[in-house]
Amino acid sequence: MAQVILFNKPFGVLSQFTSEHGHATLADFIDAKGFYAAGRLDKDSEGLLVLTDDGKLQERIADPRFKSSKTYLVQVEGVPDDIAVQQLTDGVELKDGLSLPAEVKVINEPRLWPRNPPVRFRKHIPTSWLEVTIREGRNRQVRRMTAAVGFPTLRLVRVAVGDWQIADLEPGDWVQLDT
Repeated sequence: MAQVILFNKPFGVLSQFTSEHGHATLADFIDAKGFYAAGRLDKDSEGLLVLTDDGKLQERIADPRFKSSKTYLVQVEGVPDDIAVQQLTDGVELKDGLSLPAEVKVINEPRLWPRNPPVRFRKHIPTSWLEVTIREGRNRQVRRMTAAVGFPTLRLVRVAVGDWQIADLEPGDWVQLDT
């Protein structure tokens, strides 16, 4: 039976167990052996990271061919209009090709833990929140998508991968499950 770890990756932590240039890694939080990240979150992103001890499950979660859904709460600079939301929903032309259609909706500011360091604040530029669900996982994809439609990402928090949800996990916390 495969084992899964759901980990709430804090901002600034690498999605790997070995350190590069002194950055915090998964090894600073998770002491379980034989687990590997199924997909990644870049150092500047937060939230749900799924790890497993099963290579086939890892591939099903991470490989874009399987189109596993990933849901993010995204704070963007500015206030996206209906046209920008529709562009994100239809798919956005990126340097590595057109993104698949995404599920996107404007949401009220979610209740999240404070980020350390805080997101930069600009007095005369408002921010907004989106809920974005994608079914592929290109490098920094959501950030590149929002930037492509004119609304750069300030904060990115993954809250779900497939049926797994971050639930009540605080940053740095993890839970191990049987699948």
